[in-house]
Amino acid sequence: MSRTSVRDTTIRDASRRATATRPGSGGSAAPTSAPPTGRSAPSPARRATRFGPVVGPDGTRFRLWAPKHAQITLDVVDTDRQISMTPVGDGWHETVVADAGPGTRYRFVLPDGLAVPDPGSRFQPDDVHGPSEVIDPDAYAWTTPGWRGRPWEEAVVYELHVGTFTPEGTFRAAIEKLDHLVDLGVTAIELMPIADFPGRRNWGYDGVLPFAPDASYGRPDDLKSLVDAAHARGLMVLLDVVYNHFGPDGNYLAAYAPIFTERHHTPWGAAVNFDAEGAEMVRALVIENVLHWIDEMRLDGLRLDAVHAILDDSAEHVLHEIAAAVHAATPGRHVHLILENEENEAHLLVRDTDGAPRLYTAQWNDDVHHVLHCAASGETTGYYADYHGDTDKLGRALAEGFAFQGEEMPYRGSPRGEPSRDLPATAFVSFIQNHDQVGNRAFGDRITAFAPAAAVRAIATVYLLLPQVPMLFMGEEWGAAEPFPFFCDFEEPLASAVREGRRAEFARFPEFHDPAQRDRIPDPTLPATFEAAKLDWSVLRRDAHVRRLALYRGLLNVRRREIVPRLAGTGAGRYAVRGPGAVTVEWDMGDAKLRLLANLSAEPLGRLDPIPGRTLWCEGESRLTEADGAALALGAWTVVWMLDETPEATP
Repeated sequence: MSRTSVRDTTIRDASRRATATRPGSGGSAAPTSAPPTGRSAPSPARRATRFGPVVGPDGTRFRLWAPKHAQITLDVVDTDRQISMTPVGDGWHETVVADAGPGTRYRFVLPDGLAVPDPGSRFQPDDVHGPSEVIDPDAYAWTTPGWRGRPWEEAVVYELHVGTFTPEGTFRAAIEKLDHLVDLGVTAIELMPIADFPGRRNWGYDGVLPFAPDASYGRPDDLKSLVDAAHARGLMVLLDVVYNHFGPDGNYLAAYAPIFTERHHTPWGAAVNFDAEGAEMVRALVIENVLHWIDEMRLDGLRLDAVHAILDDSAEHVLHEIAAAVHAATPGRHVHLILENEENEAHLLVRDTDGAPRLYTAQWNDDVHHVLHCAASGETTGYYADYHGDTDKLGRALAEGFAFQGEEMPYRGSPRGEPSRDLPATAFVSFIQNHDQVGNRAFGDRITAFAPAAAVRAIATVYLLLPQVPMLFMGEEWGAAEPFPFFCDFEEPLASAVREGRRAEFARFPEFHDPAQRDRIPDPTLPATFEAAKLDWSVLRRDAHVRRLALYRGLLNVRRREIVPRLAGTGAGRYAVRGPGAVTVEWDMGDAKLRLLANLSAEPLGRLDPIPGRTLWCEGESRLTEADGAALALGAWTVVWMLDETPEATP
């Protein structure tokens, strides 16, 4: 999630802007592509949709949940018709238009004249303030109808931002890079949020129309083509979704529905209403959106952003309802639900007796990132102070998932986490870079820009073979030098508020006490900041990047061959501190024991006990067998993975 945020209750002059984006008025053109011929079979989940237009034999049904108003008008933009909608109870307004088929542009007009897009819009060709477009969800002809996903144990995740992953920044351009990911050893791509956001560039966490893929990336069928092409190559597709807030520009829901509540507050202002009056339909909107991505778009799972900011005092938390709805809707499919959760709530990750997740499959494990980042970089600012130099937390995060399992966290001044030792190792997603940990640095610099190369290789060797599920951040595999700074495309005065807020965020850091230093922080609203984040694929021909790519490919090949077949049922490990920054960890993996020996420090480590097993990988310098009476030793920044398959090693 973006931690540079502005309260999201702003409604702009929509009537003026919606008029300005009528066809022929100079509004931005959306990328176009011809959909494949033929149609896919309609889905029962789609026939039951409440939000968004439904194309039927008698025409298109338009609906809007607007309990704040007694009358709503449908504006059929293409034919300049205004149609009074019929109130049908519970705040809903409805009408059927016989000749408003796919491609029709429309919007809703409130009694005060405010024109708003459909909150269930499937496409916004002229951005968030313009009219919505009717989309036929069954027009795309899928080429992989038999795809059912992959088991979570096989997951190697690759996080990417569609707009900066390729020079073109589109869904279709991303298809051209899928073979690279397959060759690398990736089995799942995770897209940063794509829900329609204001402007042509954004991280995605300012989305305001949750069903509509942003037009700057392509049309809905272009997204389906990406998913289809990924499935044809054996790649899962996951999507980051945001249900804890809406963006600050283009969110019209509050003008006609109780989308927010003052019962709770988040960093973005009043919380999304999951437990006050009107919450039933807000919950329905979110659950329908979840099923839309998994059913209509055939995604293999979702990553829910910052669920600690989804505040709900209902008898059944909306997170539980979401999980239950997905499990009920996807029998026979491998569909995975992943969390970002600052609270480290292990109870959301518990398994049934057969090992299947009761609610959520896994959580992004910030604790593993923090212990590895601190070891490699030596940084001590902010929350890193709670991890730096703490080798026990290093061992605990690698072996058990969470470093904080209910203990006081000094940085936040309160306890954090729940015991996680009873969870399987695959309940955690580990990484050394992601959009947050790179992008929330002042300059968006990657760890390769400020940590010793040997240290970065060492921590990469740790997390890529860890029994937790690894996640790479785009370009990491070849040591991409491009930063990933925060960027957006807001108009004034919001642009200035975001720009100054970004600089104020870093004013508390000593290195930015000088205003001149703060002025060096990239302006998130400039196109150049966005362009700087685009990956340069041409460097893959250079020796240094070729070597880094070979390291990642080699490690992931070992993971596929030696680790993945043994992951099912692998629980927490046992760890021991061997010295400052040095640990050994051991996991029971069915017919073998997996052992990690890691010296994540600049000082050599000697006098280890004999370690039995076959060496899977050694990064750095080690001596694992005694010779001439010398003690076993690990050099600086050395990591050794071993597999003990002797009969006595079997649990």
